[in-house]
Amino acid sequence: MVTTFLGELYTSFVWVPTVVLGAALALKLPAIVRMWRDPLLRAVGGLLLFACALFVSVTPSVIGWVNRVTGVPNFAAPWAYSLLTAFSGAGLLLIVAWRFGLSERSDTTRRARRWVISVYSGVIVALWVLFALADVPVERVRDLDTYYANTPFMREEILLYLLAHTVAALITMRLIWNWVRADALHGWLRWGLTFLGAGYTLSLVFDVAKLTAVTARWTGHDLDALSTDVAPCAACLAAVLIAVGFILPHTGQFLHGRLRVRLAHHRLRPLYVLMRSVDGTGVPFLLCAAPELRLIRRETYIRDVLLPLARHLDEDLRTRAHRAALRLGCTPRRAKALAAAVAILDAIDSGRRDDGTGHPDTADLLQEIGPVSRALRHRDAIDAVRVAARGEGTGAGAAEPVGVVQANSAAQANSGPPAASSMDPVRRTPPVHPAEAPRFLLPRRR
Repeated sequence: MVTTFLGELYTSFVWVPTVVLGAALALKLPAIVRMWRDPLLRAVGGLLLFACALFVSVTPSVIGWVNRVTGVPNFAAPWAYSLLTAFSGAGLLLIVAWRFGLSERSDTTRRARRWVISVYSGVIVALWVLFALADVPVERVRDLDTYYANTPFMREEILLYLLAHTVAALITMRLIWNWVRADALHGWLRWGLTFLGAGYTLSLVFDVAKLTAVTARWTGHDLDALSTDVAPCAACLAAVLIAVGFILPHTGQFLHGRLRVRLAHHRLRPLYVLMRSVDGTGVPFLLCAAPELRLIRRETYIRDVLLPLARHLDEDLRTRAHRAALRLGCTPRRAKALAAAVAILDAIDSGRRDDGTGHPDTADLLQEIGPVSRALRHRDAIDAVRVAARGEGTGAGAAEPVGVVQANSAAQANSGPPAASSMDPVRRTPPVHPAEAPRFLLPRRR
């Protein structure tokens, strides 16, 4: 029941590994063409090319077509065996390039490469010689291995290609799993190697299933379903995992980079909107612009508007806001961003009527537009820091003479509560209790 299901599954989805392997080859092809002298890239290209050709060749319709075109029954068998052997050799060459480095000048590397090429080329030649000596007149599309398991010379050919593939898969699998445990790997490469290791491990299931079915025929038993149903499905799944292992590091890094660019562009929006309210214009929208170009244009626009505005910043207010944010529990980096946001908003609200105080650090401000923009998303935190900074600037908590404090208190008692002035910056923002401020000033967990 299970083997029948697997056989139908293989027949229905035999094209899936070909598509996935083709996608992996297409992603790697530009780099292979640009850096053809790199032995590692050549090995990757050869492995993916042989894998694609193999899965195209083992499709039942292609097997029948090859036999008809050549006029030789079962001619597709040594052809498929040769592609599988070449794929195994390419995998070992890839391991050699990884294990011994990218330089082809090393004697160890050259000896290992010559050994792999010589041995697996010899296996391919032996496969064709054995096929020429074997008597296989009846065409078998799916069960050739078990049907001719006891046929002289064909028996040796079947055993030879399975052993060659098993040895290559064992060596490759062992080294890959050793590399997965290395500490120096970044996330995407580690995931790619994990998929490669799983793919080569599963390819051993193909070998075990085939060898078990063939051995059963030698002993007079019938386990053909392992060869015709289980082994092909294992091979397809192994090919998909191997292809994903090659695709993931390249695609993962690319998508991760694009995501970081888009997030950076989105996080600059509060500061961009604020600068647009000052300048009155904005960055023209380009439909076909790449995300990197959009980010550069937005950063450039913000800095172009912020640079003349920086001359009007109140550096005293910025310093007091920085101290106030630190007192309210902010980290130094967040306190710096909140202080800059308070100074920028104050310069915009004051209508640029003065030239500011002190010497603004424009270089530092222009480099920190990202943290400042993120700080602008939390207006409650900005209001709390502004209130604390204004209070410090007007004498709250400062070392003021006792007579002045008493005079101010008496004046307030005689005149009643002060009227809210439109020019009083303290009255423009709601008061915030100091004990409540740190809750929203601290960075929110993502």
